Amino acid sequence: MSATQLAALARSTTPQSTLRRFLALDAVVTGVNALAYLALPGPLGRFLGVDSALLLALGAFLAAYAAGVGLLAARPAPPAPGVRTVVEANLAWAVASLVALALWLTPSTAGAVWTVLQALTVAGFAVLQHTALKARQGSSV
Repeated sequence: MSATQLAALARSTTPQSTLRRFLALDAVVTGVNALAYLALPGPLGRFLGVDSALLLALGAFLAAYAAGVGLLAARPAPPAPGVRTVVEANLAWAVASLVALALWLTPSTAGAVWTVLQALTVAGFAVLQHTALKARQGSSV
C-alpha cells in the first residue's frame, strides 16, 4: 500500500495523523466489541454458540486493550515501540482466533463467520498501523 493510498484511506495527509487515526479506529472498534460482550454475554453467546463466561472474559480483556490503544492514539506522537506492540498483539489475536476456531471452539455458523471476520479485521488494523508507522518513520528521516 502506497503512502498516498494510506493517506486517502485515513483521510489525512500527514503520516502522524494517519497513524493516530488507525490506532483510534482500532480502539473504538475494539471498545464497541468489548461493550457488546460485557453487556450481552448471554444472548450473544447463544447466537454465536460460545460460552457466555468466555465472552465476559474476552469483553474485560478487550475493554482494557481498547483503553490502552486509545491512550496511545491520544498521544501527539505515539511511540514506535508502543505501536509495534499493538501491531504484534493484533496479529497474535488474529492468529489465535483462527487457531481457536480450528482446534477448540465449536461455534454456531454465525459464530464461525464472526470469528473469521473479526480476525481479518484485526489483521487489517495491524497492516494499516504497521504501514502508517513505516510512513511516519520515512517522513521523519
